[in-house]
Amino acid sequence: MARVTGILGKKVGMTQLFDSKGDVRPATVLQAGPCVVTQHKLATRDGYEAAQLGLVEFVKEKNLSKPMRGHFAKNNLPPVKFLREVGLEIDPDQEANGAVKVGDRVLVDIFEGEKFVDIVGVSKGRGFAGVVKRHHFAGGPKSHGSMFQITGSIGSSAFPSRVFKGMRMSGHMGDARVTVRNLRILGVDKEENLLVIEGSVPGPNGGYLIISKSKKPPRERRGFAGSATVDPLKAAKRAAKKG
Repeated sequence: MARVTGILGKKVGMTQLFDSKGDVRPATVLQAGPCVVTQHKLATRDGYEAAQLGLVEFVKEKNLSKPMRGHFAKNNLPPVKFLREVGLEIDPDQEANGAVKVGDRVLVDIFEGEKFVDIVGVSKGRGFAGVVKRHHFAGGPKSHGSMFQITGSIGSSAFPSRVFKGMRMSGHMGDARVTVRNLRILGVDKEENLLVIEGSVPGPNGGYLIISKSKKPPRERRGFAGSATVDPLKAAKRAAKKG
């Protein structure tokens, strides 16, 4: 039996929520799905197991290329604009009747019971940026006659008489594929296909995202989380009073 491990979505925006302790937590609202399976990659045919998903949203068919229109028409699928592949969870003990099929719907309820997700997006493009903004250089003195935001020396003159590969310099910033791992799930809205996660995700509002179950979730430390947390300082003071 194979199950889809991820879903496609969009970033709606950021907000803030208060937890049971009264602490404020930054949160991001994501439109997770609905998605449709447009292709099933097989190990025997393609060399690996995966599911190609398409985010269901309104798009004119004339805006798609002819090969993509044929790809969707072959399986009688709606035209979609955003296509990506996600991994599959394969349980060899289960029968094959639960395999992923083309045309299956994938909804946000796949994250029910999950605590963390990994999110892949494209960061905001910042254009050409200098070393202070791009690499957080401190710069030089800001006194009269000093250009404090310049790069400075980038190499030696005698040896090796060249600039080393990977030297941090000015250049194109942003507009890159970014993966953020182990973001905590704060809420799941099945009716509206919304997913609320703690923290920020790459990209602008309305940007496309790949949301998947965490590959390496953090290990919960017993006795150090939630209402069972013991403050060692307060515990020592109580013990001193009893003694």
